Amino acid sequence: MFISGFVDEAGPDIATQIKVTKELGFSHVEMRMVDGKQFTQLDDAAFEKAWDELQEAGISISCYGSAIANWSRPVNGDFNLDIADLRRSAPRMRMTGTPFIRVMSWKQGDASEEEWGREAVRRMKELAKIAEDEGITLVHENCDGWGGHTIENTVALLEQVNSPALKLVFDTGNPAHHKQDAWEYYRRVRKDVVYVHIKDYKPAGEKMRACFAGEGVGRVEDIVTDLLSTGYDGGFSLEPHIAGAIHEGTVAGEKKSAYQIYVEYGRRFAQLLERAKKNAGRP
Repeated sequence: MFISGFVDEAGPDIATQIKVTKELGFSHVEMRMVDGKQFTQLDDAAFEKAWDELQEAGISISCYGSAIANWSRPVNGDFNLDIADLRRSAPRMRMTGTPFIRVMSWKQGDASEEEWGREAVRRMKELAKIAEDEGITLVHENCDGWGGHTIENTVALLEQVNSPALKLVFDTGNPAHHKQDAWEYYRRVRKDVVYVHIKDYKPAGEKMRACFAGEGVGRVEDIVTDLLSTGYDGGFSLEPHIAGAIHEGTVAGEKKSAYQIYVEYGRRFAQLLERAKKNAGRP
């Protein structure tokens, strides 16, 4: 097992992203944004430059945090954007030895509930077929999108797409953020979880506010302990959302404390992971 993270929450440039990873003693990153651009949409020169610098630092890419089917793309929007992102990423993933690419399942837009689900499944089947042919795995996040709208939708998406190239990345914080029961959600989908995003939220008036992992209502430590108790040996990718959230229009570089928050978040989660390992009887 290992700890990774969305290092763009510590800083926008690759040098800062490498620095924070090395400071924490980690050896993996999840790549989403570099210099304000989607990692999966970088041109060849920019991609190769970033990858060369990561290699020189001895850092691996655990997952591509793509925008495929995400909260910014409606289910009746241009599907070619998602296909292009996936086809561009597949050979790069083989180059970097990265097994996973994060996807969601489109926002509803002006589609009806029925149209939303039907089209999301149809599109995901096509993406999964591409992924299967390319030898990579789509990891669907329980976030905004039809497949993360409810537990039942997540289960239905997996059953209806029915592909070995579609698995789940479970985000520990998203159920709380969407007023769902984190433990119930996790237990229902555990068998298909191959990767984990670490996030947590606690109530702040009528809203939910991002907080350090284990301090909110996401039952992060319980979930991590159960994962380890049931044989999980994959990555835990930090996504603090405390200093900045991509979808809220703020980025880490706009706040002086972003780097320090990421470091503290990483150190605190490393301690939580050690407790979970002890409780799960894992070395």
